[in-house]
Amino acid sequence: MEALQRIERFAVAQKVTMMVNRYEVRAVGPDGRPGDLLALAQQKRMAFKEEVTFYSDESRSTPLFSFKARQRMDLGATYDVLDAQGNALGSFRKDFGKSLLRSTWHVDAPGMHAVGRERSAGVAVARRVWDLVPIADSIPAPFLVHFDFVDTSGQLVMTSRRGRSIRDRYDITVPGAGLDGRVAAAVAVALDALQSR
Repeated sequence: MEALQRIERFAVAQKVTMMVNRYEVRAVGPDGRPGDLLALAQQKRMAFKEEVTFYSDESRSTPLFSFKARQRMDLGATYDVLDAQGNALGSFRKDFGKSLLRSTWHVDAPGMHAVGRERSAGVAVARRVWDLVPIADSIPAPFLVHFDFVDTSGQLVMTSRRGRSIRDRYDITVPGAGLDGRVAAAVAVALDALQSR
């Protein structure tokens, strides 16, 4: 757990199952390949109040942290990131108005406020046009979506880069481990699990 709190780089990969979405959070080795499992996240599908719990391993017997929506079915809901005892680690929310053209998220953690946006405005527009294509639901979008989060002083605090793979895989960087890795992992999973909302 301590390794995730102060981590500067990790990977998130989605594992699709019948009733839940699962995400593996893994350390990244010197060669850039995913290494040890740091956490396993599980999202229930079609929940009225979104909650994702991160566990220590596949047995899902030891919860590490979670994020939970404050409101039910709200496009601009705020999500609290909580440790295993229910203590607040931070929060995040999607800025629904700004996200109409370019997805924008706000992250708050002790001593920090950061705003994350899709890196490419062109890709943001192309993704929205793609969503209007009748076959878009049956074919994965051919776009790589990257996010950069900067604090109020303009310093980069987190990046999320989608890799080229069949299933969703993201490379996450937290420069200087300035943002708690648990908050970063929660945001990284949310960028995939909640992006279309």
